[in-house]
Amino acid sequence: MTRPAASPQQPQGPGPAPQGGSAQPHAAPVAPAEAAVLLRPPGLPGVELLHARGLRQRFARHFHRRYAVGVVEHGALAFRFLGRSNLALPGSVNLTTPGEVHDGHPGSGPGWSYRMFYLDPGLVRSAAAQAAGRPVPAPDFASGVLDDPGLAAEIQAVHRLLMDPGAPLLARQGRLGAMLALWIARHAEAARPLPRAGREPRAVARARDWLDAHCREDVSLDALARVAGLSPFHLTRCFTAALGLPPHAYLLGARVHLAKALLAGPMRLADIAAEVGFSDQPHFTHAFRRLTGLTPGRYRKFLQT
Repeated sequence: MTRPAASPQQPQGPGPAPQGGSAQPHAAPVAPAEAAVLLRPPGLPGVELLHARGLRQRFARHFHRRYAVGVVEHGALAFRFLGRSNLALPGSVNLTTPGEVHDGHPGSGPGWSYRMFYLDPGLVRSAAAQAAGRPVPAPDFASGVLDDPGLAAEIQAVHRLLMDPGAPLLARQGRLGAMLALWIARHAEAARPLPRAGREPRAVARARDWLDAHCREDVSLDALARVAGLSPFHLTRCFTAALGLPPHAYLLGARVHLAKALLAGPMRLADIAAEVGFSDQPHFTHAFRRLTGLTPGRYRKFLQT
């Protein structure tokens, strides 16, 4: 995620009372203008950075195929994760793990600002193995919000370093590895492999894999049920209970994930929409923004600038 956005407006504190009259009510703080910067830092495969300010969007329930970890800098972020409501306040670490469904919306006031890392599972697993000195499964985390000022400060510092195009590669790689090791050592639960297929019935796992392979197609519930070996009604109930999303919502997420890779290339947006299975570009744009907070055009601009 790189291309500097305009400097955010800092919240304005209450001013002095007018001269010669009674004190006026304090004005409410002004939120930063909404802006976002997205970057895939060179020399660091599997790392994506987001610096977003003044977010007011309500994100639909979705999941990432990566770890997401970051720090709220202004405002408050509320989200459901692992069946619990979470509220990330300024200075707290917020996170989600691959495959776990969550949402997101302002927790209070007009919005929130944060710095986020999106990390491939293989990268995080490698960091855990290096820290342990032996091969280990990908780490797991049981809480969506961490009260750890030291870790939060390190995440912010490393994020700023990786956003700096002039920073030496050795420094960026070393600081990122140390940050991941700190996060894992302090907060990882007993490791378990990803994805967490052990919690899913085999039928649901078959349906999920088939949706990943056929996400470009106009899939019917009857066809998916035949793959799973369940009735359409029972499959929908089992799939939603196991993954937190019904099959059609999972299909949209798979299409958006595929579109992200295509947006790094020269293909026209309308052609990408058709390639990944959307009926037209407006439907593609709507789904992409609901799940990422950015239009496909903005996402592409960040990747290619």
